[in-house]
Amino acid sequence: MSYPEKFQGIAVVEREDWLNPKKVSYDPKTFGEQDIDIEIMACGVCGSDTHTAASRWGPCPNSQVVGHEIIGKVVKIGSKCEDGLKIGQRVGVGAQVFSCLECQRCKNNNEQYCTNFVTTYTGIYPNGYIAQGGYASHIRVHEHFVIPIPDEIPTELAAPLMCGGATVFTPLLRNGCGPNKKVGIIGIGGIGHMGILLAKAMGAEVYAFSRGENKRADAMDLGADHYYATGTEGWDKDLFNTLDLAVICASSLTDINLDQYIKIMKIGGSIQSISVPDVTEKLTLRPFQLVGITIGNSLIGTPQDIKTMLDIVVKNNVKIWIEKVPVGEKGVHEAWSRLEKGDVRYRFVLTDFEKEFGSEK
Repeated sequence: MSYPEKFQGIAVVEREDWLNPKKVSYDPKTFGEQDIDIEIMACGVCGSDTHTAASRWGPCPNSQVVGHEIIGKVVKIGSKCEDGLKIGQRVGVGAQVFSCLECQRCKNNNEQYCTNFVTTYTGIYPNGYIAQGGYASHIRVHEHFVIPIPDEIPTELAAPLMCGGATVFTPLLRNGCGPNKKVGIIGIGGIGHMGILLAKAMGAEVYAFSRGENKRADAMDLGADHYYATGTEGWDKDLFNTLDLAVICASSLTDINLDQYIKIMKIGGSIQSISVPDVTEKLTLRPFQLVGITIGNSLIGTPQDIKTMLDIVVKNNVKIWIEKVPVGEKGVHEAWSRLEKGDVRYRFVLTDFEKEFGSEK
């Protein structure tokens, strides 16, 4: 591998054969004065990766490298970088790599809602370059979206926090999760299990919701105070007017009966979804049920949100549940195939990047 002229990655080369990605070399975007180059050490596997690879959100670009839960070390710093990052420093990158940084949204800690938002992969830069993600040797990112990782958090446990953790943490943070609040986490999977851990660390009384009984033990081990199997008739009969906040973490909204969840919210309460399902899905609910309740959708987290989350993770020694898989054609195929079957407790993390891609050191 020649660095920095070419990066390497594990990419979807043929859309029809997306479960069998291939190793490719590609040109990174042009290096900017405020860019940081990162040699990748680990990358979490997010449901967004398989949705993108399988073209569920639209056609996957040719030779697309996905992955936006990235941990690595700084290997190159632009001449006008001002954030104090150092060569060799361990850092993270989440689901966003660029925004204008000048609009009101960007200046008010809402960079993910900037009209110039560029996602970590498939995003299109102003010059037309299509962003490549973290199943790769390196990534090139504007310094604003590069997050220092505290020494206390192991690399493999930090990776899924960059997107999955931040995505569930942000609606918790922005909707008052904390002591004396009753917070529901709906859907106990890769993101939902982090929701339980983080809501509990923030001091809330946590209610976990899943369709069956099979995740009860895990939910309680993660720190939930209550568990409800929503596939059971009458599960909600004793919960009227209970929750201050509920976060929907399920990958699909088709099976979510919002009318039932609205009934268990307190007046003034909020239901926030972080789900980005198949484009064909639609929400169904009775409008009059919403009187006194708000419902919305939250998009990832900002750099400041992520830094706040990492402080809480360190303070409370939060440890997410992961399975490690070596990066490479075989490893990515295994992780994606198992993720499609729901066969993971609860987040895959790709590792052994130096073995697969080598190192310039």
